Amino acid sequence: MPTLTVAGAGMGGLVAAARARELGVRPLVVEKGDRPGGSMLLSSCVIWRYRSFDEFRRQCPGGEPALQRLLHERLDGALDWLEGLGAPALERETGNRLTAGRRFDPRALTQALVRAAGPLRLGTPLGPGAVPPLVLATGGFPVALARRRGLLVRSNPWSDGDGLRFARRRGAAVAGALDEFYGRALPAPPARVAELDYVRLAQLYGRFALVLDEAGDEFGPDPVSWSEIDLVQAIADRPGGRAWYVVDEDTLGVGVRGRTVGAMVDAARAAGGTVLLAHELPFELPGAYRYAVHVQAGVTHTLGGLQVDKRARVLRADGTPIAGLYAAGVDAGGFAAGGYASGLAQALVLGLAAAETAAEELSSP
Repeated sequence: MPTLTVAGAGMGGLVAAARARELGVRPLVVEKGDRPGGSMLLSSCVIWRYRSFDEFRRQCPGGEPALQRLLHERLDGALDWLEGLGAPALERETGNRLTAGRRFDPRALTQALVRAAGPLRLGTPLGPGAVPPLVLATGGFPVALARRRGLLVRSNPWSDGDGLRFARRRGAAVAGALDEFYGRALPAPPARVAELDYVRLAQLYGRFALVLDEAGDEFGPDPVSWSEIDLVQAIADRPGGRAWYVVDEDTLGVGVRGRTVGAMVDAARAAGGTVLLAHELPFELPGAYRYAVHVQAGVTHTLGGLQVDKRARVLRADGTPIAGLYAAGVDAGGFAAGGYASGLAQALVLGLAAAETAAEELSSP
């Protein structure tokens, strides 16, 4: 039985390993961290696509159309495949009129994928001497990006670019802007934000707030997008990656993704974040407001990454594939450039494609 090495045991890597085993290829999964699940385990685990391909293009205009088409057309069947592994969806609607998808329990999904993938080698980073065939699924480089820019990490603590560096040394090209990321505004230090609090403590009401920088100047996109990823990246560009979300009394009752703004403010306060009465801010406000919450941008995953084709093969700058080298998840770029799309959907679809391409190439004489 041929062997396929998979670097990373998050969504992309586990999917690739499970699918490879189905196709008669023995997966060898090496994971740098001390547990499987990657950043998927820390997420709300909603795996989604835009309802229409045209909407996908509108929302992510800088993305590669062929890769976006792959995700759009293949995701529904891929979600059925996931459920077939024994992890039923908890919800079959996203609650967003623009998107369609399913929500899973992240622990149950991780366990189902681990069972299907087979044995893992934890605490085993991708070494420079690893040899193809190899699937890179190391989670992008959110940790490295957050440290370089002085932002919070909102991912697993070990995804710092191993896959990108490995492939670049072998002549791989990149796609998308390497500073572009998906993230959330979190309560700024001295708030205590543990890994399992990444979803609960996200401050998701920037669209409804007065957003001010540390000097009291209003900033941000107008209007803020539904996902608020554009606002989070604007915050990241301010000194220290920090801002104030200032809300009035009426806004506290607004519901966002099953929580009220008031509940999110309370969660920030309970975590030790800085929540002031609006009049306590050291600058004038243009109206009557109730609370001001100090937030900082947190990086969940990077959007730029390795250039791949729709068969998940890593490409050189001239468009030719590097033999035996594949990428899954956010190690690959080119899907959501200029906007926001589901990183878990990207990991699922590319993980399947990588395993299938590798199995086909391994079986070729």
